[in-house]
Amino acid sequence: MQPLTNEQIEKLASKSGVKRVAVENFLGTLDERAGRKGSMWNLRNDSLSYKWNAATVEAILDGIKLAFGV
Repeated sequence: MQPLTNEQIEKLASKSGVKRVAVENFLGTLDERAGRKGSMWNLRNDSLSYKWNAATVEAILDGIKLAFGV
C-alpha cells in the first residue's frame, strides 16, 4: 500500500457532490493491515451506516484503488 498524500485526498474530496469530511476521514485513516479487501468492506459498511451518496462512495473507492495500486 502507498499512503495517499494530502493533495491526492484533497483532489478526491473536491469532486462534485462528494461529502468532503467523509472522504478525508476515510482515506486519511486507511490501514495497510486491512488490505484492499478489508478497506472495501469498511467502505461498504460505512457507506450504509452513514448513508453516503454515490459520489462520496466513488471518491473513496478511487482513493482505495490509488492507495493499493489497483
